[in-house]
Amino acid sequence: MHKMNVKEKYYNMLKSGQKTIELRLFDEKRQSIEIGDVIEFTNADNVSDKFLAEVVNLHRTGDFATLCHKISCHQAGFETNEELISCLAEFYTPEKQKHFGVLGIEIKRV
Repeated sequence: MHKMNVKEKYYNMLKSGQKTIELRLFDEKRQSIEIGDVIEFTNADNVSDKFLAEVVNLHRTGDFATLCHKISCHQAGFETNEELISCLAEFYTPEKQKHFGVLGIEIKRV
């Protein structure tokens, strides 16, 4: 089972089903994720708050701007592609995106 900590705002959207795609770098930890795997999501602000989800699809590209053209920004919890790209730039530099690539992890709660 994979484990991911998520900031409370995005965690709540994932838990409610409002957000169905979690976005991450395609780093060593994420390279082992496969369709059908289970992820335990933890609220980073309340570590006792957790839920399980199954990976139903993986969307891999070189950067988040490209990924925005493959998925709906609403699936990732954003109103616009610009908002999505801007927010993710705060977490992941363009250099890190280029080095690792990026991944959209599409989930459903189990």
